[in-house]
Formats: sequence, structure tokens, C-alpha cells
Amino acid sequence: MPRPIKSRTVDRRNVVLGAIGAAALAPVAAQGQNKGQDKQQREPHSSMADTMTAEEVRALLKLEPHATCGFVRLTYVSRQSIAPGGLPPPFSNGRPLGSALYFMVTQDRSVRLHRIRNEQLYHYYLGDPLEVIMLHADGSSEHVVVGPDLRAGQQLQLFIPGNTFHTARLVGSGRWFLGASTEWPGVEPADVETGDLNAMVVKYPKVAAELQAFAKTASH
Repeated sequence: MPRPIKSRTVDRRNVVLGAIGAAALAPVAAQGQNKGQDKQQREPHSSMADTMTAEEVRALLKLEPHATCGFVRLTYVSRQSIAPGGLPPPFSNGRPLGSALYFMVTQDRSVRLHRIRNEQLYHYYLGDPLEVIMLHADGSSEHVVVGPDLRAGQQLQLFIPGNTFHTARLVGSGRWFLGASTEWPGVEPADVETGDLNAMVVKYPKVAAELQAFAKTASH
């Protein structure tokens, strides 16, 4: 009658091995499940810019047409200010410490040629890359692409020195760019100056054709 005992021994071993196997596989299965959940959580964010239209973004962020920067909403002006005389001209009459705004560029509304007295920083948020031309006071010019492709040399932030004329448009067949501009000291209407395209074409002949092409998409 030893066979039933042997059978029971084999059964217990199988049960033990099965339990060990299940215990070993459980973290793998849980990890796979977590990865699936993580992927589901990430996908809406990664594909959001692909599924949203410019109109939807503008409505959600309450962006309005702007004279120089496509569509804009001012989001921050510092409550603290620098008193008159605390800064050299042209800010000697005082300014807020800083300011910030959202801006959106589309295929038919680019960044119009302009400059502000204040230093500013462009930030990339969502959408397609933005090609920026900066016209420096010494007669040189600079191309920078603000966008998410770091391997291609695009930048998430772009510093624009004060009093630098600049213009921008979408790269290639892009649909829309959403970014921000932060400025210091804070910008007031007197700080903004629209550029004379004809004068800039003469002063910067190497980028004259590009300046004219950019201007065609700045339909304001």
C-alpha cells in the first residue's frame, strides 16, 4: 500500500512548487499590470497635443488675439514693484518686478516682428516647434527653434535680451505652438515696439527673405 503515500507526497510537492511558482510570478504579473496602468495614465498626456485643436486650447486657456504674439492671456503681474528711480532708463519711472503670459502661435498667426525693452524668456509647453529669429543690435541674427526635440537641438527655453527685435513662426507643417513668456521687470504697454519690416530687411540682408516670409503669416 505504499503507492497512495507516494502519490500524496508528489501531490504535496506539486502544491509547494506551484505555490512557489505563483509567488515568484506574482510580482512580475503585478509589474506588468502596473506598467499597463502607467501606460494608460501616460498616454492621454503624451497624445493630448495630437488630439487637441488650436481652438480647443484657446478656449480652455481663454487666449485672445494679440497684436504681436498670436493669441495671448496675461497670467501674472507681480504685486511688488520697483519704485521710480530704482532702475535705470527706460524703467526709471518704476515697473512691476515681473510678468508672465501664455501665448499661442498658429499657421496663420505668427509672432509679429517686435521688441520689448525688458528681458524675457520663452518657454515651450505643448504642440509643434517654434522657429525664432532674433535680430541683434550689432547687425547679426540668430535662429533658434523652441520645442521638445532636444536631440535635434531644440530648446525648451529661449532667453531674448531686452531691446532685441524678434519674430517667430511654426516649423514645417505644424498646427500650433503653446508656450509662455516671462519678463523682468514686468512689461507695460510703453515697453513694446513693433518693428519696421522694410528697415529690418535693409539692416539684416542675410535674413531678409526669411523676415518677409515670416511677416506673411503674421496676419493681424
